[in-house]
Amino acid sequence: MNIEAKELTKIYGGGGNQVTALNRASLTIAPGDFISIMGPSGSGKSTLLHLLSGLDRPSSGHLTYDGKDLYSLSDKELSAFRRRRIGFVFQQFHLLPVLTARENIIMPLLLDRKQPDEAYLRELAQMLGIQDRLSHLPHELSGGQQQRTAVARALIAKPDVIFADEPTGNLDSRSGGEVMELLRTVGKEMGKALVVITHDSRIAGMAERRLTIVDGVLSEAAV
Repeated sequence: MNIEAKELTKIYGGGGNQVTALNRASLTIAPGDFISIMGPSGSGKSTLLHLLSGLDRPSSGHLTYDGKDLYSLSDKELSAFRRRRIGFVFQQFHLLPVLTARENIIMPLLLDRKQPDEAYLRELAQMLGIQDRLSHLPHELSGGQQQRTAVARALIAKPDVIFADEPTGNLDSRSGGEVMELLRTVGKEMGKALVVITHDSRIAGMAERRLTIVDGVLSEAAV
């Protein structure tokens, strides 16, 4: 799936209180791309991710997925599109505490009234090193294991693209490096595009395409 953003702009407020969080950002994302986006706090990184993934709508600009205008979808259609085509990994793991790791992983499918592909679930769990932790509750897992569970949840619906917002922010450097290496490996082996928002230059350096955003202005660095 090819994603193309053209001059995405997001403005909050009006008059003297107007703030331009994102200023005419353009970006293409192809299958298998590994892209990092770096910038200081408040630079517009998360705003860009929210717009690219359809979690928010821009003040102006266009976003297409394989030529289809994502913002032309109704909220209900957009929600279904995200469940089926987009995977999310956040700094906060967002695991439901009363559900086991397995139940958390398959939750997006159940919301879509689908049954999990058990063979694929086993493959994911093994690839992420949590095959023996699926029956455990989140509080029984380490931080790294919780984030691996969140990665499996992001992949369970076999999405075309994964958006990760500071995915290593709650992990120590070793666990964070392991999670990023797994994300990169999974993306390559499964042909998924991976877009990572990070403030960590070491994490950003793992990407094949490196973008920076400052005061809402996006630019791509030569690698």
